[in-house]
Amino acid sequence: MLRDAVEGDLTGILAIYNHAVLNSTAIWNDTPADLAARRAWLRDRQGRGYPVIVAAEGGEVLGYASFGDFRPFEGFRISVEHSVYVAEAARGRGLGRALVEALFAPARALGKKVMIGGITGGNDASLALHARLGFVETGRMPGIGIKFGRRLDLIFMQKEL
Repeated sequence: MLRDAVEGDLTGILAIYNHAVLNSTAIWNDTPADLAARRAWLRDRQGRGYPVIVAAEGGEVLGYASFGDFRPFEGFRISVEHSVYVAEAARGRGLGRALVEALFAPARALGKKVMIGGITGGNDASLALHARLGFVETGRMPGIGIKFGRRLDLIFMQKEL
C-alpha cells in the first residue's frame, strides 16, 4: 500500500493537495496548485534524494508524505520538515501514521537528526498524531498567518531521529 510516488500519482496528489488548500487551514495557500507545479515539486524532491511516499489502493492515491529542508542554511542540514496529507474519504484508517513513520528511515539514511512538523493551531487530529509518534511541541507562534479571514497559529513539533 505504501510506495514511492511516480509521475502517474501526481493527479491524485494534486487532488488531495488542492482539497486541503480550498477546504482547510492545513496548507496556508489560498490558490490551488496546477499539475505543472506539483510535477516540479516531485522532481525537486526526487532530485534532492528526498522521498515522496504515497498510500495507494487499487491505483488510487489515498495520501502522501514527504520532507524537505527545514531552512536553506547549512547550519540546518541535520533537520527536515515533513508534510503528510490524507484524502478526506481515507482518514481514520491509520494512513497518516504509516506515512509519517515511513519517512523516518529515509531521513536517518540521509544523516538527518531532527524531523519537524509545522501544524496549524487547532488541528487537534494532527497534533495528536504527532504526539503519538513521539513528536514534542517546541514552539508556538500565535497569529502569524491568515486564511479564511482569520488569524492562524503555527505550532512546531519535532522528533529526534
